[in-house]
Amino acid sequence: MYRFKPAAAAVLTAALTAAVTLGSVPQAGAAAGCRVSYEVTHEWQGGFSADVNVTNLGDPVTGWRLTWSFGAGQTVTQLWNGTVRQSGADVTVGNAGYNGSLGTGASTGLGFTGTKSGANPVPAGFALNGTACTGTTPDPLTQAHTAGRVTASGQYTWPGIYFEGRFRGTGVGIVLNDSVNDYDVQIDGATVATLVTPGRTTHWVRDLSNTDHRVRLVKRTESTWAAGEFGGFVAANGGSILAKPAARSRQIEFIGDSLTAGYGNLSTTRDCSANGGVARNTNTDISFGALAAQALNADYQVNAFSGLGMVRNYNGHTPGTSYRTYYDRALLHVDGDVWRNPGTWRPQLVVVGLGTNDFSTALNPGEQWPTQESLVTAYKSAYQGFLDKLRTRYGRATTIVVSVPEASGAFADAVRQVVQDRNGQGDSRVRHWNYSDPALDRLGCDWHFSARDHRLIAGKLGDYLAALPLAW
Repeated sequence: MYRFKPAAAAVLTAALTAAVTLGSVPQAGAAAGCRVSYEVTHEWQGGFSADVNVTNLGDPVTGWRLTWSFGAGQTVTQLWNGTVRQSGADVTVGNAGYNGSLGTGASTGLGFTGTKSGANPVPAGFALNGTACTGTTPDPLTQAHTAGRVTASGQYTWPGIYFEGRFRGTGVGIVLNDSVNDYDVQIDGATVATLVTPGRTTHWVRDLSNTDHRVRLVKRTESTWAAGEFGGFVAANGGSILAKPAARSRQIEFIGDSLTAGYGNLSTTRDCSANGGVARNTNTDISFGALAAQALNADYQVNAFSGLGMVRNYNGHTPGTSYRTYYDRALLHVDGDVWRNPGTWRPQLVVVGLGTNDFSTALNPGEQWPTQESLVTAYKSAYQGFLDKLRTRYGRATTIVVSVPEASGAFADAVRQVVQDRNGQGDSRVRHWNYSDPALDRLGCDWHFSARDHRLIAGKLGDYLAALPLAW
């Protein structure tokens, strides 16, 4: 964008959008974006002065080099706050010894005097550390495949969100902004790094064979109160980002609570207070839903929210809300947010598991259900309404599996009745799946499923689905 001022003053704003390489200065990661402003501050016969300001919008860098090309024969005669060399129209400015480090959001300024013989247009071809400032910021999803609830700007909150890409070369950078969650980085199907609350960064994987590779970033943890942000993949020097992987033809949506999210599944002790807590011991990528979907080569969403039920939350907390309050959202912490389905999410299978939090604790005085029977009635009614929502959204061809991990009791009986009533209304594609099993050890945090349990349940789900006439 150009804006011309009186006396030929001009401002140029541009955005840097790809990897950063910096000559002999150590590469400190790719900047996901920057702003460059160029302002002619004064002009006289045969000469002018100008100020240039650079703002780093990406991860921190430890050195920088700004280049541009003059278009009317201008030359730099003196420059401050940097070092300069010019070859013909091409100008290269390197940082001074005291301003080479630019953190995220940090700016540095330089100025110069120059000569001109006539017109004095704004230079073209601004680049930072060898990468063109194009004036636009790319949509990170143009180069990465995801099936999750991700906004157009690359933000998300649900657990298990994943991004998949392809690249050629010896390395890849993953642009990320998240100080809350943990992630796994996978190259060609193998996990090569776990990022613990990485913050704003570009994580680099280097020293790969110089060929085509696949990269996958997956969110391990829950963050109902804060969004993560994916900024795309960038190739290492000499490489390139390739067209993103094609979406899979099979799609599965998993709806549930902490049992579906994989809460504490890495722990081998039920008390996680001394081994990192729930966050460090959770990995949704090895939850039963993710494992089952991967075995079926299906894209999937894990839309799970710990502590919430169909009508009642764990121990009655946050009355007046439930899982249904949040289901439609992409960003769980934004009241009224609604995920905009891009039209590509049409699951042939939905697996619903809600009710543990409704029934696992006794009713407290003052709750809106005076008896267990009234809670059961409200639960079944809400479940039918939720199934109506899913039917409206995905159509009658989608199979909905209503699941329960309890062998008996009010919860198990209510779920069975919900399915029976639905089938009695003519909806034969609502199915009942009870996956209780005495082999489950529940050694995850706070008596949740362990990683072993999730593998067992994933196998049971695969066997169950193999017997269904799924429309895929």
